[in-house]
Amino acid sequence: MNFQSKQKGAAGISVMAPLGAVAVLVFVIAYFFYGLQPNVRGGVVERQFSIEKGESFKNIGAELADNGIIKSKAIFNFYSLLAGKVKKFQPGVYSVSNAMSIPQVVDVLTSRVRRDVLVTIPEGLTTKDIESVLSENGVLAEGALVNYDIQKLKSDYPFLSSASSLEGFLFPDSYFFDLNSSSDAVVRRIIDNFSKKAWPILSAAADWGDRLILASFLEREVKGFEDRQTVAGILVKRIARGMPLQVDATISYAKCGGKTTNCQNIKVYRADLDYSSPYNTYKHAGWTPTPISNPGESAIKAAISPAPSPYLYYLSKPDTGETVFSRTLEEHNANRAKYL
Repeated sequence: MNFQSKQKGAAGISVMAPLGAVAVLVFVIAYFFYGLQPNVRGGVVERQFSIEKGESFKNIGAELADNGIIKSKAIFNFYSLLAGKVKKFQPGVYSVSNAMSIPQVVDVLTSRVRRDVLVTIPEGLTTKDIESVLSENGVLAEGALVNYDIQKLKSDYPFLSSASSLEGFLFPDSYFFDLNSSSDAVVRRIIDNFSKKAWPILSAAADWGDRLILASFLEREVKGFEDRQTVAGILVKRIARGMPLQVDATISYAKCGGKTTNCQNIKVYRADLDYSSPYNTYKHAGWTPTPISNPGESAIKAAISPAPSPYLYYLSKPDTGETVFSRTLEEHNANRAKYL
């Protein structure tokens, strides 16, 4: 009896083992095909995605997953191996969306059928200037940046929570843009770069918003990192003393309203010192409502690390751009008469 009982139990196990294996296999297959599907639970998002030369397919999968384009980097890696695509990923910039399945994303990233353009955004341009550069290169239509609804970005970029416009956040750099991409994808690519390169510097300061505004002044007014640090110290000192900042570049910005190109080239005359605008730092104490340009890394670093000095005034020589510092208003007026 005991022998027969053991035989019956073994038979049961022998039947259950393959059934369990089949169940596991079915689960794995179902999970694999589920993971291949678009990752649209939080809404559809399009992004500019770049692949560097020599970048591994595993790193590509990890970045896609981190950006919410795909559900699983492991399934991306397995599919790439299964489809024979591992060595076919091409360097460049692509428009990808979480509305794409993994096979569709892989097809895009391994295809040479795309239209890229390299665009360099110089330091110190306004949003309108940058829009003009992108428009001239066929990336965006006129009005796409200055009229962009920044509210769409605030949930993904906490540093934009109190921002009223893109001014100051369009990080100067060289970008590859896919000409098939939407304005959302282009803006997000630039803001992603700000998040990667500018935000780690700015976030060290509790008053980082004011420092970004300060950096936008420095970018327009001063050449050379050390001079920028000194001017940053002067402007922070003037704020602390309740003195008006008296930054000429803010009047240029006020006169163009940030809505026309080449704000920085608008001349400032003595009559303009009374120009009615919250951006006029001769009339209004404190910082301007927003940055007046989009500063680069050097200006941001100078704004974060102002240098102490005995000076309260400065000007730039028109012919050389050299900064001349003064301790008193009398010295400053003498320098104005000499150099301006």
